[in-house]
Amino acid sequence: MSRAYQTLISADELASLLANETSVRVFDCRARLGQPTRGSALFAEGHIQGALHADLDTHLAGKPGAQGRHPLPTLDTWLQQVRNWGLRHDEQVVLYDDAGGQMAARGWWMFRWLGHEATAVLDGGLGQWQRPLQTGAGKAPAPSNFEPKEPLTRLWQVSDVENNLRTPTHALVDARSEVRFRGEQEPIDPIAGHIPGAICLPSTENLTDTGHFKSAAELRERFAHVAAQSSVCYCGSGVTAAHNVLAMRVAGLPEAALYVDSWSGWITDSSRPIAPSPTSNS
Repeated sequence: MSRAYQTLISADELASLLANETSVRVFDCRARLGQPTRGSALFAEGHIQGALHADLDTHLAGKPGAQGRHPLPTLDTWLQQVRNWGLRHDEQVVLYDDAGGQMAARGWWMFRWLGHEATAVLDGGLGQWQRPLQTGAGKAPAPSNFEPKEPLTRLWQVSDVENNLRTPTHALVDARSEVRFRGEQEPIDPIAGHIPGAICLPSTENLTDTGHFKSAAELRERFAHVAAQSSVCYCGSGVTAAHNVLAMRVAGLPEAALYVDSWSGWITDSSRPIAPSPTSNS
């Protein structure tokens, strides 16, 4: 591999890799919250040639529960899935969706969790791919013996967040919309609000009007006040929070930690504090 893409890759750059038969493994991460079969249907309707389907609910998350709507699978479970996909250590991983990278960023984070540095999100998503798509379920790859390396990520548990409330050392960054953060609307989870002390920086504002990531300079300015100290990102269920982690890396800032349980996990224990005040979503 002549060059490893570690954050973003353009459609032209990906096309060049595929045309030159460079070792590259492409994953389609399209999904719709609340529609667990929609991602596989979209994949079958048309995907980048040779891509594999990385399903948000079955591949990129474990079963919902006390750790939220999209908890991480165990590391061993995730490693076995990556082996089933046939990933080799010399391959460039490219992930895409049709939502500005909001879903693909979760996959990006998870491959980095296994220490696979050559992992990038397709900037602008599938809409930038101006080439014929492949239909159908695709051919199952031959499994590999992929071995994990030292994680390139930082992961926080609920106890870390609770300790940070008592003795703040990290900036807690919420990737959800302002109206959800303020508790004015909550279309998904049963309780509205946010973790006390958090700062709202919606992941959607990492993007330009065309759905591409903003420039590194723009993103550095956007995250400057939280990058001054170590940062921890969360959202509703640990998916779009990874988009903020990726945006900070695009900006050249230090890797933020990810609190994967996020809001949906935080509210499973009624003893945990909530701001501004809890309301029922009934």
